[in-house]
Amino acid sequence: MSPGVLYLVPTPIGNRGDITRRALEVLAEVDLVLCEDTRRSGQLLRDYALHKPLQSHHKFNEHQSIGRLMGMLGEGKSIALVSDAGTPGISDPGFLVVRAALAAGHAVEALPGPTALIPALVQSGIPCDRFCFEGFLPVKKGRQTRLLELAQETRTMVLYESPHRLLKTLAQLAQTCGEERQASVSRELSKKFSETVRGSLASLQTHFQKQEPRGEFVIVLAGR
Repeated sequence: MSPGVLYLVPTPIGNRGDITRRALEVLAEVDLVLCEDTRRSGQLLRDYALHKPLQSHHKFNEHQSIGRLMGMLGEGKSIALVSDAGTPGISDPGFLVVRAALAAGHAVEALPGPTALIPALVQSGIPCDRFCFEGFLPVKKGRQTRLLELAQETRTMVLYESPHRLLKTLAQLAQTCGEERQASVSRELSKKFSETVRGSLASLQTHFQKQEPRGEFVIVLAGR
């Protein structure tokens, strides 16, 4: 392992068996693991008999911690950044520390691994040769503008959504894109109760009005 490297290490989105051997090797060798939730990441490390210093790194403190982290990299320390689930930087913290590390001349290496958007996309039955990833829509400011832009998008779109906003988002997509626009909604990917529902936006609304949304969701929406 090279000194002074920031490693971006994907972690399982549900099934613990999806972690890669290389991810475990990197986590075993680094000097520090940055994580959103030290309890959650600590349990993951313990599951594989790994004992490493952990530091909380999330959207509320990442600006304050960057200076210290750059100092550690400058001293030749190696750091791994993980998120609670999936690949760091994809709708999770990561961009700021990566940008700072590159600006300071430090090496950054991203490991391939789990992320929810790709499984949801390829099993949706919607064309996946060209697509765009939107992540989470704005909660308030700019939301309607973004929805109107998406209505004109010709590529397949992939969005993340929380359970308590799923029905609202499906209704707004139906309003802007048309109720018959095809989509799929995946939840709890790779977990025991994983489910993907496919159909028109209207039929998806009906389904989740009858079945209370639970878990984390990925919406795949056909292009115009």
